[in-house]
Amino acid sequence: MASAHCDSCKFFDEHKSNGAAAQGDAGLCRFNPPVSQPAPESKGLWPVVSSEDWCGHFTEEMYAAE
Repeated sequence: MASAHCDSCKFFDEHKSNGAAAQGDAGLCRFNPPVSQPAPESKGLWPVVSSEDWCGHFTEEMYAAE
């Protein structure tokens, strides 16, 4: 396996597809559902990760399509 970094994962969201500017090397991890917030009116949030981060869920099947 060449790289298990988040930027190699198909669940890493850079926000480039929705017209927003990417924030440095940060992105959202879309592997799990959003994390709920304590207040009922608050929206759920996906974890912010660095493109160089990694996690234990990564496998070769999760490589992003080129």
